[in-house]
Formats: sequence, C-alpha cells, structure tokens
Amino acid sequence: MVTAAVAGASGYAGGELVRLLAAHPYIEVAVLAAGSSAGQRLGDLHPNLTSLADLRLVETDAATLAQADVVFLALPHGQSAALVAQFPPDLTVVDLGADFRLHDAAAWQAYYGADHAGTWTYGLPELAGHRERIAASRTVANPGCYPTSVAVAMAPVLAAGLAGSDVVVVAASGTSGAGRKASDSLLASQVTGSMSAYKAGGAHQHTPEMEQALSGAHGAPVTVSFTPMLAPMSRGILATCTAVAQAQVTTADVRAVLLDAYAAEPFVRVLPQGQWPQTSSVYGTNAVHIQAAVDEHAGRVVVVSAIDNLGKGAAGQAVQNANLMLGLDERAGLTANGVAP
Repeated sequence: MVTAAVAGASGYAGGELVRLLAAHPYIEVAVLAAGSSAGQRLGDLHPNLTSLADLRLVETDAATLAQADVVFLALPHGQSAALVAQFPPDLTVVDLGADFRLHDAAAWQAYYGADHAGTWTYGLPELAGHRERIAASRTVANPGCYPTSVAVAMAPVLAAGLAGSDVVVVAASGTSGAGRKASDSLLASQVTGSMSAYKAGGAHQHTPEMEQALSGAHGAPVTVSFTPMLAPMSRGILATCTAVAQAQVTTADVRAVLLDAYAAEPFVRVLPQGQWPQTSSVYGTNAVHIQAAVDEHAGRVVVVSAIDNLGKGAAGQAVQNANLMLGLDERAGLTANGVAP
C-alpha cells in the first residue's frame, strides 16, 4: 500500500480528500495534519468519517508529512510554498492550493498579493497532453474549482477554432467553495433562499488561471470576463461559458468536438442533446457534465458544465492526479456516479 499524508485535513477540501482516501484500494492514510486543530480527533471535526474517526491530527510539520509516500496539501492559498521548501526534492506532492498554478509571476502577485513561488505541472488530465506530463511529474498543482469547470467546458471548443478568444463566464458555486472559516456572508440566514454575485469585474483570483488554461488550448491569448455567484447549496458549481461563434458554426459542430475530445475520458460526460447539466447529478463525484448549444440569435457558443467543487474541483482531482503520478489506475478510489435524490 502507498501511504498518504494530508495537510489541512480539518477543512472541507481536506475532509473530502480523507473521505476518498479512506476508500482507496491502493492508498492508506498515514498522517493527518491541521495547524490549530492539532491534537483533535478526526471524528470531532468530520463526524462523517467514521472509519478513521479516532485518528489524531498532528502539527503541520514538513518532516512528519514527508514520511508518507505522497503528500496532499489542502492549505489556504500562499501557505504551501514555505512547507514545500522543506520537503526532499523527490517527494510526490499534490498541492490543492494556488501557489504553483500560474506561470505569470506578475499575475500571481496582482491577484494573491505575495511573491510567486514557481510553477508546477498543471493537474488537469483532460486537457490535451496534460495526462502524460502529470504522470511524469513528482509535483503537481491541482487546478482551482472554477477553472476546472471552465477549462473542461471550453478548451476543446477553442482548440478547434469554433469560437473567439473573448470568453464570458457566469458560474455559481456552493458555499463550501469559500472554505470552513466562519463568515457573516455564509450564514444560513444570509444564503438560504438567495443568490449573490461576488468579486465581479475581473476581481476573482481564478481569472488568470482560467485565461492561462484556455490560452494554452487556443494557442493564442484568451481574455475571460468572470462573474462568480454564491448559490444556496453546500457544494457544486454550474458554469455557463460563452464566446463569439465563428461563421457557420452550429450546435452539432460544437457537440461533435466535445464528444470527440471526451470520448475516452472516464469522468467527463457530454450529455444527450436537450439534457442540461445540474449540480445534483455530480454531487460527491469526480465527474464533469457538459452540454453545448449555439445561440444563433446572439452568434455565441454556449457551453454549460457542472462539477462538485469539492470533488473534481478539489479532492477528487487531487486523487486522480496522485493516481497518475504513482502509476495507479487513474480511476482508483473515484466515481462518476452521483447520489440521488
């Protein structure tokens, strides 16, 4: 068995990661770390994780984490780099934070307000050529939840030249996307029965990551106008992505490109025509559901995707990346089948 350490195990993404690893056929949990929660039982923080409830969380110490075969860092943005600097260079690490995602140091500094730590292999296996790079890497930067939903939806469309380079995204996320830290804006009385926009006008930190992923697929710079929204649900992302359609492009053309791109992908499902993605269908999974249409009136390609922000948007994708890095079955410990109702 491969041993795993999880730093940030007290958070939502960390807890979901532990849940997935607890059922993994080839990886066993060896170390769980969480700064201010050190000493507590896992079951006191995550009562749902009954099989590992009596494990005690430890301090976030580099030497302790490095005793495992693979380390997952589920830490707040900006906290991974200092820890990574203390790891041996050959350690297998998946960072769920943003520290190593961006190539552009100026973009990192502008959106995160700190020095750029460097760039790791970008861990979105479904992008063309990325699976092979991930498998050959010892360190992988797990993509953000919003960028995952947008890149999977739009990358094949842009790569095929079916749409222009000015992409507009409106995406709604569940409250777990904001993390576990208490906030007035996340109180049930504020969220229930309401939706709200936040960090609009290009202010969201995932904007440069989306542009980086889509520019790579397009082979030319892509500009993204991103409006995130908070939805009254605990988890899930529904992203609506649009761009100007090239002349004569039809819905059938866009669907054909998506179907071809994802025909062999275990976690991406292009839905039958007329069926549109819904977050409830991907709850608790590593799946992406996609549908597309061409709005002939407005002359725009429309692609809608649904993911679980804690699954394919965080922990599930981290396990998928680790499987590739460790030479395991990419699907191990993961599912594309959701829970209903």
